[in-house]
Amino acid sequence: MSTRIWRALLVVCGTLCVALGVVGMFLPLMPTTVFLLMGAACYARSSDKFYQRLISNRWLGGYIKNSREGRGMTRRQKGTTLAMLWVGILATMIFTVTALWVHLLLLAIALGVTVHVVKVPAFVPDSDIETART
Repeated sequence: MSTRIWRALLVVCGTLCVALGVVGMFLPLMPTTVFLLMGAACYARSSDKFYQRLISNRWLGGYIKNSREGRGMTRRQKGTTLAMLWVGILATMIFTVTALWVHLLLLAIALGVTVHVVKVPAFVPDSDIETART
C-alpha cells in the first residue's frame, strides 16, 4: 500500500476516533480518553497539522496531555463525569427501560464506572496552583 493511501487511511481513522471521543464526553458508558488517544496516535503518524490541532485544542488537548503524563483527572472532570454518568443512567432507567434485570445491570455498570473514576488519580492544574499561591 502506498504511503499516501496509508496516511489518508490513518487520518480517516483518527477523525473517527476523535469523533467517538467527543460523543463519549456526553454518553455515560462510552469512553473519551481512549478514543482521543487513538485519534492522536493516528494523527501523529499521518498528519502533523491534525495532531497539533488536536493536542492544542482547548477542550480535547487536556485529556490527551494528562493521560500521557499519568496525571489522571481534575476534580472538576471527575465531578462532571460522575454527574453525567448518573443522569444518563437514571434517565435511561426511568424513561426507556422497564425490565428489573436491566435496571440492576445499569446500576451495576454505573457503580463500577463510579469506583473506577474515584480511583483515578486527581490533580490540581498548574493554573490553579498559581492562583492559590497569590
